Amino acid sequence: MKDFNYSIEITAQPEEVFAALTNPFQIEAWSGFQAEMKAEEGFLFSLWEGDVCGINLKVVPDHLLVQEWFFGETEHPSIVTLRMEKAGDKTRVELSHENIPDEVYDEIANGWKEYYLAAVKGMLEMY
Repeated sequence: MKDFNYSIEITAQPEEVFAALTNPFQIEAWSGFQAEMKAEEGFLFSLWEGDVCGINLKVVPDHLLVQEWFFGETEHPSIVTLRMEKAGDKTRVELSHENIPDEVYDEIANGWKEYYLAAVKGMLEMY
């Protein structure tokens, strides 16, 4: 199991970034796939046609999203923490993804950078 940490600045307000991470219509816009998501603790979500599934553990609108991602039988839960804080006219997103199975680490790390957070940034900065 490995951990992945990453940060990115997005030219948008924290509430816009939070919405892009939790609103299924916005997730579909940046991912290109149907999404099942609600900004509610205990909600079982599904993204990328079920390739990413989990549960929202903690939701603090516009500031914090903590999720458990499901990877089948693992000794420790895989926990994703996304923190959003205002940084001038931008929002700094701090990502921590703990306990990623070794066999999917590279795919997950690249996915966060290229397909998840870069896509959110691209959608929000398009306007």
